Amino acid sequence: MLTTRFCERFGIQAPIVAAPMGPDLTGPELVAAVCNAGGFGILQAQLCPPALLRQQIRHLRTLTAKPFGVNFVFPFPHRDGIQVCIDERIAALSFFWGDPAEFIAAAHAAGIAVIHQVGSVDAAIRAKRDGADVIIAQGGEAGGHVAGDVSTMVLLPRIVDAVAPTLVLAAGGIADARGLAAALCLGADGVVMGTRFLATPEANAHPQYKSRLAAASESDTVRTVLFGNGWPDAPHRTLRTPFVSEWIPRESEMQDSSRVQPAIGRSIVGGSEIPVPRFASLPPNRDATGDIESMALLAGQSVGLVHDIRPASEIVREMVEGAARLIHGLSANIS
Repeated sequence: MLTTRFCERFGIQAPIVAAPMGPDLTGPELVAAVCNAGGFGILQAQLCPPALLRQQIRHLRTLTAKPFGVNFVFPFPHRDGIQVCIDERIAALSFFWGDPAEFIAAAHAAGIAVIHQVGSVDAAIRAKRDGADVIIAQGGEAGGHVAGDVSTMVLLPRIVDAVAPTLVLAAGGIADARGLAAALCLGADGVVMGTRFLATPEANAHPQYKSRLAAASESDTVRTVLFGNGWPDAPHRTLRTPFVSEWIPRESEMQDSSRVQPAIGRSIVGGSEIPVPRFASLPPNRDATGDIESMALLAGQSVGLVHDIRPASEIVREMVEGAARLIHGLSANIS
């Protein structure tokens, strides 16, 4: 067992969080699988209409009796969805890429914890000042959209020291028991993983996307703004596919929202069928069709530690058991 302050705060057994990967890759099935294994799942609500979000929350509660969170990314509609979460009294509201200050008092009044992901020490200090209960320190090696460029190894202890005693989770570059043990030794109260949980049967990612993750190495990702259609000038880390290699020299040109891009496929997101334009910030979910290889196959450098597609419950169990062995082994071998 690895019980941390984060575990005690939410009444869970494993200090492992499933990252809210968007727009719907972290759906109810993945959240429930991680929660039922003793961890904490965060549902992504990035493009989910409020009525559908309420349905998903209630459906999730039929899959698990454990606490979970819901995430909102501020460049996208969020106000009505946040009210749904407050009405539904979820365990935690999670935020990224913006300032959650105006929502914290209402969340706390409803007994809901606030989790905020940051990429710098200054942002972490502001989050603590505003009343965030948990701060996620996201290192630059993380997949998806990345708020900073400092590595987790350096950023995490800096933030832990700057906001103590606020709970801090580590994100970026973590995919196995060694990463969990290292993060705990650096002062984290737990870890947040996206890339590792993408390669699970429960993740709502396209099968071709998952296969790409299992075959990639740590050198197969790149930090870019290429997939900025719908979310311009927002750095993200993605797999270096032939499409990415071809277009990345011209990534700055793709930030012009007035340029109409051709559709390279279609998908169902937020309950509606939509086209997927070239350079869209839409990683392919299970419903995506078309040129999957040219879509945003977001992934972190920890992809080099991902070699197979495995159930989320196995990942949680083996990480906790492995980290406990590592920590106890170090304690026994160091005098």
